[in-house]
Amino acid sequence: MKTCEYDGPAFEDPRSHPWRGAKGSAGARYYDLTARPERIRSSLEDFKPWARYPAIEAFYELLERLNHVGSVLESNDCAFEGPQGTDNRADAEAFECSGRVMLLFRALSRNTTEGDVRSLKNGLHGALGGLDPDFQGGVVGTTMVPVHYLLLPESEQQQLGTQLMISFWAWGRSEAHTMQNLGRLLKNLTEGLGKLGAFSPPRSPRH
Repeated sequence: MKTCEYDGPAFEDPRSHPWRGAKGSAGARYYDLTARPERIRSSLEDFKPWARYPAIEAFYELLERLNHVGSVLESNDCAFEGPQGTDNRADAEAFECSGRVMLLFRALSRNTTEGDVRSLKNGLHGALGGLDPDFQGGVVGTTMVPVHYLLLPESEQQQLGTQLMISFWAWGRSEAHTMQNLGRLLKNLTEGLGKLGAFSPPRSPRH
């Protein structure tokens, strides 16, 4: 499984956790999915138009595991752009989709110690590097993002920390093929995070 890491200029303006509103979408808001897991399937507007594909269900299940009571992590913000034609690739795989999910430690103080988030990042690269070596249809990227943790009781300076932004890209010969590759990528991402001990046991099957 191919991975990459952001190597551009450092982010200067910290995000906030929890957050309200977003650039280009003033109505966007933060949902605590640990408290309201049912919102995973009702509030992620970017994903709804593509819900007919199994890859979207795989993403929902990843979020359910991340936000389960037995997880040491939780998610904060995610986004998705569905398959569309691209001129960025010279080969026959002319469709591309992309997305992201932000991860943080549920014990908020752990996010103010950069070493813990950095270890999560490095561990994920290591875990994914050993998975699915023949897969060429996508890549996972990581970025360390500064965050202001508003719920911590310390002074403003002591509330500063980081989150791990996981970005992903998948491509294919058609819309359906691209979403099939996305599903394979998300399976690998879920397995990689599981290898780091981030999850509770798999959830029970739905009835």
